[in-house]
Amino acid sequence: MTHDDDKLRPLDRQFQLDDIPNIDLYMDQVIQLFERTFEATTRTEGETILTKTMINNYAKKKLFFPVTNKKYTKNHLILISLIYQLKGTVSINDIKATLTELNQGVANETLNLEAFYASYLENTVRNLETFEAEQASADENEPIDQLQQILSLAHMSNLYRRAAERMIDQLDG
Repeated sequence: MTHDDDKLRPLDRQFQLDDIPNIDLYMDQVIQLFERTFEATTRTEGETILTKTMINNYAKKKLFFPVTNKKYTKNHLILISLIYQLKGTVSINDIKATLTELNQGVANETLNLEAFYASYLENTVRNLETFEAEQASADENEPIDQLQQILSLAHMSNLYRRAAERMIDQLDG
């Protein structure tokens, strides 16, 4: 079952720094925050966004630095948000390789994660503007033209994923 009006469903949603509380949250609060923030971007109603098991697996795989007293800081929420964005494209091992330096910088207090994330958000705005400009006419196409567009988007997605994987491999090497 899909959302009633896909035209109104946003293609993209990111945590803005102001959306992230400056207080530490327990896991249930983290899940609620993610559900509220990303619900509109899901394909079907009731789609799982984040679960306790997912968070525990991310922690076990060391995708983010350790939690203290079962509370997640603003930096944890930023990292979990980045994991959420990456998980549909690259493997958990690739996510770990991608975020290792970021986690070390946060843990060693040599990296300002909020400044890094603000830069990331600026990039997402530019990416979305470019994407929307390219998609403006695609929605009005005939079904066979839409099929071509679907295939083209899937191909571009694969090209971008492969490029990201090559860059991740360079991080490991």
